[in-house]
Amino acid sequence: MTIKSMTGYGRGESASESRTVTVEIRSVNHRYCEVSVKLPSKYAFVEDAVKTLVKNKVRRGKIDVNIQVLSTADEDTDVQVNKPAARQYFNSLRELQRGFDVTGDISLELLASMPDVIKSVRPSVDEDAISAIFLSAVSAALANHDDMRSAEGMHLSSDILGRADILTEKLALVEAKADTVPAAYAKRLEERLDQLLSGNVVDREIVDQRVAVELAVFADKATIAEEITRLRSHIAQLHKLLSGSGDEPIGKKLDFLVQEMNREANTIGSKANDIEITENMLELKSEIENIREQVQNIC
Repeated sequence: MTIKSMTGYGRGESASESRTVTVEIRSVNHRYCEVSVKLPSKYAFVEDAVKTLVKNKVRRGKIDVNIQVLSTADEDTDVQVNKPAARQYFNSLRELQRGFDVTGDISLELLASMPDVIKSVRPSVDEDAISAIFLSAVSAALANHDDMRSAEGMHLSSDILGRADILTEKLALVEAKADTVPAAYAKRLEERLDQLLSGNVVDREIVDQRVAVELAVFADKATIAEEITRLRSHIAQLHKLLSGSGDEPIGKKLDFLVQEMNREANTIGSKANDIEITENMLELKSEIENIREQVQNIC
């Protein structure tokens, strides 16, 4: 499966005898798929088809499609003069002059500025043929856009997998150290008790029983074996998603997985009773945050 970034740019062009259509597509991160199309108003009839084509190719992201048209067709610019309307405006203005004894010229500029005197009328056109030119240009832009997203996706995937390897290394150090924590705690507790009980007549058997209870409680609270197992499983799932097959978007799955990784890391950190474990967990959480930021870019 090709991992794709949500960030990309693509340009495409298509031409006929009377038109040249140029399309630029830009996309950035977004939780859903949001397509915005900007094109000349006279070609608004093609907008829905453009959006459909883009959404079929791009599953997530905020996508801006900018379409420009260079036209040499005479039928594209049909300006008409409404002489009856102009005549009525002229007669009405004359009537106002006579009725209010107002002087002054009724200029061409004044008449031309009146509503509906001069208007642009879109002539009948072959919308299917025009749409085909537009969609051809959009397809070319999408192909270039997809190439850029794929190249960026490869870099993202490589970076995330490298950071996942660091997580595995740090987790191994934490696991190795965690196995020694209860014993180290027991040793410190024994030494402290020996200092406190030195010279005192105390039933040692009772003290040892209380120590055993304390150690059992500590071991239960401090154990992080389950969290380590789940975190290691999440890392394996991360590798699987990034190297799997299929065309389905994985960005949302990765985002959820990283949230779970962060939760397990927080639990391990809160249970840590050792400075070395704490230091490794801080570095591990930093790498998880870096992975989270990269995942935000994946479709």
